[in-house]
Amino acid sequence: MNITKSLQNIEFFKNLDLQKILFVVITFFVGLFILKLFKLIINKFFIKPKSKQFIMLFNKLSNYLGFSILFLIILGQIGISLATILGAAGVFGIAIGIASQKSLGNIISGFFMITEKSFEIGDVLKIGENVGTVYAVELLSIMLKTFDNKLIRIPNETLISSEITNITRFPIRRLDLEISVSYNEDLKGVLSLLEDIATKGELYLDEPKPYLVVKGFSESSIVILLGVWFQKENFQVVKNGLMLEIIEKFRENNIEIPFNQLVIHNK
Repeated sequence: MNITKSLQNIEFFKNLDLQKILFVVITFFVGLFILKLFKLIINKFFIKPKSKQFIMLFNKLSNYLGFSILFLIILGQIGISLATILGAAGVFGIAIGIASQKSLGNIISGFFMITEKSFEIGDVLKIGENVGTVYAVELLSIMLKTFDNKLIRIPNETLISSEITNITRFPIRRLDLEISVSYNEDLKGVLSLLEDIATKGELYLDEPKPYLVVKGFSESSIVILLGVWFQKENFQVVKNGLMLEIIEKFRENNIEIPFNQLVIHNK
């Protein structure tokens, strides 16, 4: 089909006048006002203030639907035949239809994720190999901001079929460290020293109590698991501080942290 001839048959291009232009402008701004008023009422009276991700998703969906309806109303009033335009771009219509099926799946998956309430804006998630803060909830995907300042887009369909670990879901969390000591060390003395470290840190919580257990025996060392509880926002400070203190106390008490060695015997 010749696109130029099709456009020539559209009534709008034959009778373009000031009245229609004025109507388009008024309709657009009135529609924009109604859309904003609608979102304001829904957000204020029907959506919980804490549901940031649902508010973001609802606003985006409202924008898409609202502007689409407004666009169709304007086209109909000024005499543009939507069927003619779609006919002139039939190939694009097929492509859009195929893409829409995938998009619809992502939209539905997004609403399932929101109703599950497994995460919120600002939570730190681990999805596959990706770890980052939930930066935005889009209509078709979510955005993760990594700790090295990268933005990762994850489609909702991928998200709903993946294992998600919400690292900051709860106000407190536990840091677990595996510590190796030599078989020559006094194990009871090492455990007593680690317990003393875990109970005297300013940022460590008294309840729940620290976790301290002999995890196992490796080829060259005894493996001890130490866990301390703390407020989630103190993760980096706690991790650095705990590791530094363990190293310092081990050096002060001449406790050996073994490492793998390769011994070659010549005969």
